[in-house]
Amino acid sequence: MRYLVVSDNHGDREILVKLLDKYHANVDYFFHCGDSELRADDELFDVYQVVGGNCDYNPAFPEKQLFEMGASGDKVLLIHGHTKGVGYGMTDLQLAAKEEGANLVFFGHTHQLGCVYHDQTLFLNPGSISFPRGEFASFDGTYAVVESDEKQLIVQYYQRDFEPISKLRFVYSR
Repeated sequence: MRYLVVSDNHGDREILVKLLDKYHANVDYFFHCGDSELRADDELFDVYQVVGGNCDYNPAFPEKQLFEMGASGDKVLLIHGHTKGVGYGMTDLQLAAKEEGANLVFFGHTHQLGCVYHDQTLFLNPGSISFPRGEFASFDGTYAVVESDEKQLIVQYYQRDFEPISKLRFVYSR
């Protein structure tokens, strides 16, 4: 299974369209971790699985979603992260993952990319596609593609211009 994970585009609809055009034939699922600032009835959300963020003032977006990905056995928790205090630490998010039985957790909010594989669970923040912060703020924006099979997880981060970031490729054995 291949998952594209993006977050925090803050109204930049065009980049979501470009990602969809580029990856539609090569990705099984598109996940958006919130703060799209788009309308909930936008046709992009017919393809992107989405949650609401602290800047999405639309109650039609769910706070979190859980997906069971049959073929791979993955259980994905999609959440923005602001309600779990991800700006202050990962404890509440880790507890939510355990409670839901998730082995993949995709979240946003901080605009800082990062991934950690802990206790057989991948916690991944794709960073912000439009307004990156932190160590990798020099990039125009970032997103991630996760490849999952029964033996391993491969995470590759990309810049907004679709170029892979070579030092941001991670392989985790299951």
